[in-house]
Amino acid sequence: MMSTLDSVLAQYEKSQQSGGSSNKMSMDERMKKYFAAILPQGQNSAQKRIRILPTKDGNSPFVEAWFHEMQVGGQWNKLYDPAKNDNERSPLSEVHEELVSTGKESDKELAKQYKPRKFYIVKVIDRDKPEDGVKFWRFKHNYKNEGVLDKIIPIWRNKGDITDPEKGRDLIIELAKAKTPKGKDYTIIQTIMYDDAQPLHEDKVQSNAWVNDELTWRDVYSKKPTDYLEAIARGETPRWDSDKGGYVYSDSTSEEMSMGGGSSASSYKDPQENAEPDQDMPF
Repeated sequence: MMSTLDSVLAQYEKSQQSGGSSNKMSMDERMKKYFAAILPQGQNSAQKRIRILPTKDGNSPFVEAWFHEMQVGGQWNKLYDPAKNDNERSPLSEVHEELVSTGKESDKELAKQYKPRKFYIVKVIDRDKPEDGVKFWRFKHNYKNEGVLDKIIPIWRNKGDITDPEKGRDLIIELAKAKTPKGKDYTIIQTIMYDDAQPLHEDKVQSNAWVNDELTWRDVYSKKPTDYLEAIARGETPRWDSDKGGYVYSDSTSEEMSMGGGSSASSYKDPQENAEPDQDMPF
């Protein structure tokens, strides 16, 4: 049986070579389950500290998942891709394939907007907010080998299994602000360092509770219905209608996007609104 270290390194090497389910969680509950390495407006630097949790089967904790990065109602959203993740129909992937198939350079360029992108999702404890319990950190695969995973792997290689509940290590994430070519601020991860080896928690009962928590990333990252993705493909703007208990669609982009999930759904304005697609959105 492969060790966790072997699983992580094997997954990483494969990525280099290759160059959400519905749930009853409320929006407030769901928001507590996202770990977002994002600086709020007005703050230019900060440190965040996390502990990556081990998997029960010894496999890599870095789950590969695919999302489309699309603008909806003027805001960047990451939309779960049912084709790559579940081998199901994906209207956005269909548009991508149709555009590529024409052979026209202009269509190939347009097709990039509809291409699903690979991300990693890892289960963590936010050391600044341990009372929130397990969280999930989603970050993009970087084909230039300059991404978040590329910063973590050297620590893994040098220090071993950093997820070990007794001898693992916290990661210290250094955040800073940068600017897009258009002058808009966004967050970058400058470096990822490691702390001394220490137990996940001094209370083994709490440590075991975190390790054995059954919550998965599919419980947190929502999987939109097919008609929602079809509407996005048509250029429409889905809105959650609490009275109807479902999405309604239009081609208007003047109304603010609302997050669905039930009659108690509330609007959430991301601090990285209109950021470049590489920057993660906590939904």
